[in-house]
Amino acid sequence: MKLGMPWNGAEVAKEAERAGFTSFCTGDFVDHDAYLSLGEMARGVTTAEVGTAIAYAFARTPYAHATAARQIHATAPGGMFLGFGTGAFKINRDWFGVPADKPMARIRELIPAVRAYLDAENGEVVSFEGEYYRVEADIRAPVLGRLDIPLLLAGFNAGMAQTAGEVADGIIGHGLFTERWWRDVVRPRFSAGVERSGRTPSDVREVGWLITAVDDTDPGRAIRDARRMIAFYLTVKTYDPFVEFHGWESAVEALRAAFRGGDTEAMAEAVTDEMLGAIAVCGTTAQAQAMLDARRGGLPRGTAYLAPPSFLVSKRRQAAYCRAALNLGSPE
Repeated sequence: MKLGMPWNGAEVAKEAERAGFTSFCTGDFVDHDAYLSLGEMARGVTTAEVGTAIAYAFARTPYAHATAARQIHATAPGGMFLGFGTGAFKINRDWFGVPADKPMARIRELIPAVRAYLDAENGEVVSFEGEYYRVEADIRAPVLGRLDIPLLLAGFNAGMAQTAGEVADGIIGHGLFTERWWRDVVRPRFSAGVERSGRTPSDVREVGWLITAVDDTDPGRAIRDARRMIAFYLTVKTYDPFVEFHGWESAVEALRAAFRGGDTEAMAEAVTDEMLGAIAVCGTTAQAQAMLDARRGGLPRGTAYLAPPSFLVSKRRQAAYCRAALNLGSPE
């Protein structure tokens, strides 16, 4: 397993590359665009791979995804990947103003439609025909040419994990994933999808986020930040199958009530020690390394992105968590 981290600027990236980190990723939200960040990342690394993990799939057309990737790819010295996420129903409907129904069916078409643009040679018509996307682009300018850019898909629940195996070049695990969720839910369905597509495990990737907050001066604060991040994620009802699988319904009901009341401290307090230990790596360097070692069977087999908590955590503190995580090594 290799170590990576979300992008926190070129200075942190230089330190991370020297420490042996081999990949950086970025995401989408209302205050940052995945592809603008990806361009910054490509210019800010020397040998590391860069990618989106994730870009909101339905916020852009296949053309927009592919065009951004084609421009940035030329400046990425260590290569790049695109990671897509379907996003929650309300985000698609209310933020993006796009159809929000049938996300699995739509992503099954969006990924090959993006790939059609990236695979196209000069002189070829870019063509894709589906129920939700239709492309027939006769691009006469000699600006194409096949690009080998892996297309990954965030697969949280069982159905999306299998979809990732069937249509994508790999799967992106969420920061909430536990060893049991990887082992008993995600990997079996992802593997079934890969087999159904006629490929083998060596043909695909498995990467994922790991909530990581290390602070030798104030480990209590790091632990609280990790708890709060877990709580914020679990306010989303999309993750209810995950909650039920682990038997965490009471704790999640409490943290959601706290969230509705605007009580972020109570949100964090509702996250039990069991939940914290199963999901995050936090505390002092020694504590975090011990937690990471204990998780070795429940980590992505490709790259684990050591991700600082971001909910109510300043950019400066996120960068400090990233720097502290550089002292962690791959699990033994």
